[in-house]
Amino acid sequence: MLADGNPLVLSAMSEIFERDPRFSLVATSATAEGFLGMVMRVPVTVGVIDWNLPALGGAKLIEVLRDQEQAPKLVVYGEDARDLPRLAMTAGAAGFAARSGEVEGLLTTCAEVAAGKMVFPFIDVRDLQTDPMQTLSRKERVMLEALSKGLTNRELSAELGISTNTVKFHLSNLYDKLSVKNRTQAIAFYYSSRMPGGDT
Repeated sequence: MLADGNPLVLSAMSEIFERDPRFSLVATSATAEGFLGMVMRVPVTVGVIDWNLPALGGAKLIEVLRDQEQAPKLVVYGEDARDLPRLAMTAGAAGFAARSGEVEGLLTTCAEVAAGKMVFPFIDVRDLQTDPMQTLSRKERVMLEALSKGLTNRELSAELGISTNTVKFHLSNLYDKLSVKNRTQAIAFYYSSRMPGGDT
């Protein structure tokens, strides 16, 4: 299934996938919401999405689908500028293909992702190991995001549906992993980690 906000790109991609015997095109959508609605009803193995998909955006779409049992593996088709491949990988995509690359590159990426591989051609894995954000569990990421809104422990506990003791436990782990001492530093780290990708 394909999702792209640009109708020209969407129709060109549709044609490319229709012509390739390895794939059968299930559906296309111009919005993240449309993609989501379709995926919930129809089994899809691989989805190709634009990172800047209206209106939710690619990152949010990946996040929502990550929790679904039958979710397709997602390939982000985007500009290979700056941090995008890494952001896509961090969000939970299975692959990345650059818009500036050959059409064959997109098809090969989708075939490899369908076969269970992770495909991120521009990422130097050594960089990832130095990024503490990579070490956070999903719960800790959610906690950090909620923390960045300035919520108190009690509010965090209500928002996440866990006890305040569990909040304290997660926060303590979070601080350790990010090498920070308190929530102010954690929030500062959160915002600085989002800056390079322009994902805010």
